Amino acid sequence: MLDIKLLVLDIDGTISGSSNKLSEPVKGAIAAVQAKGIQVAIATGRMYCSALRFHQEINSVLPLTAYQGAWIQDPASQKIHRHWPVSRDIAYQLLDYFEQPQLRWLLSVHFYVNDQLYVRDLSQETRIYAERSGITPIPVGDLRRVLTHEPTKILALCEDTELINWLMGDLRRQYTPAELYLTTSVATFFEATNPLVNKGTAVRYIAEELLGLQSNNVMTIGDNFNDVEMLQYAGIGVAMGNAPSGVQAIAQWVAPTVDQDGAATAMEKFLLS
Repeated sequence: MLDIKLLVLDIDGTISGSSNKLSEPVKGAIAAVQAKGIQVAIATGRMYCSALRFHQEINSVLPLTAYQGAWIQDPASQKIHRHWPVSRDIAYQLLDYFEQPQLRWLLSVHFYVNDQLYVRDLSQETRIYAERSGITPIPVGDLRRVLTHEPTKILALCEDTELINWLMGDLRRQYTPAELYLTTSVATFFEATNPLVNKGTAVRYIAEELLGLQSNNVMTIGDNFNDVEMLQYAGIGVAMGNAPSGVQAIAQWVAPTVDQDGAATAMEKFLLS
């Protein structure tokens, strides 16, 4: 029997569905888990400022993992435990790649610098993204202007999921995992971060370095490819019913979907029964 002392939750597609809010069953389950003395943390691909309201709503006392683990910050003390950005050289290379004539007008490119979102212009996709995230994007025309700082994350957004899949394959041929961590958190998002970054290393840091736990003391719940590493790390890794089949395949258990409050069901099954 595993002795779970830490539960780590993804946000979008896991504890928050199309409503962009936590449901009462999920909130209740999280509170019940905390009442048993189990700590609860969030690990998300979202910006820190965008994820903060969820962290506050679940009353987490642990640092918040944002940008797939590239940015880990304690909201109480404001201490930044980790910031692993993308190198400026690679950021320039990716921007050149995304601005090839055959791609330039198909992609909305997002650069995240100092927890702010910079874009070339306000595309419809960017507007929808910003509204859901609760943030204000800053249009700058030429994104090279913001590369006086290294970006925490680079995202290319496109409604054509086949193009996103093609980008993933093409750039994985060009960059090794030692150069860039490439993933998708949503089928329409192509995301690039520092090669040391993923939610698995972030959860390990919180569990082992901050809390003195081992992987078998950890349960994680997620719904997409950016959650794979933390599902593999944990003693109990749960995929949501709305997760792609490749993510479900590596999980130890598959919960109902986010719209069926599957995260609450998983907490009931493994931590509250």
